[in-house]
Amino acid sequence: MSKDPGFSADDAAVITAQLGRPPRGVHGIGHRCACGNPSVVVTEPRLPNGTPFPTTYYLTCPRVNSRIGTLEASGLMKEMQDRLGTDPELAAAYRAAHESYLADRAAIGAACELDVPEIDGISAGGMPDRVKCLHVLAAHALAAGPGVNPLGDEVLAILGDWWAKGPCVDPAEATAPAGE
Repeated sequence: MSKDPGFSADDAAVITAQLGRPPRGVHGIGHRCACGNPSVVVTEPRLPNGTPFPTTYYLTCPRVNSRIGTLEASGLMKEMQDRLGTDPELAAAYRAAHESYLADRAAIGAACELDVPEIDGISAGGMPDRVKCLHVLAAHALAAGPGVNPLGDEVLAILGDWWAKGPCVDPAEATAPAGE
């Protein structure tokens, strides 16, 4: 896995508009919305300033981020956490999602020649035993595709067609971050 040759200055401009700041350590685009805008970036395991960064899949779309924030406030994370303790099949699938996440990050680190021992064994979103960030779980599900992260898949199913109202950012109005 090498840096995504499809990651462009236009993508950087859209992501900057989505986040309200320039993206950091982008390895590539993990998922694009139906409108074509990036919705998930794949981030290198060490940021350019040297900080270890375990969040390989970072959700950038402000519309979906807002809707997931509402889900988090609804108590969905606690309900999912409770189910992990009582549903062995769900717990096993969630652990497999954790292992998939770690393997993806290791491949990115190897492609970038980055060794980041500080985050060995740490995925994101609370995996493999807790549910603490639905944003990360949804980002992983979008980037990896259906069937890899069961709780991320559930979040996406609850969200429905968040993109139906059109782009969250107009690419024509987005400007590239300084230095791009």
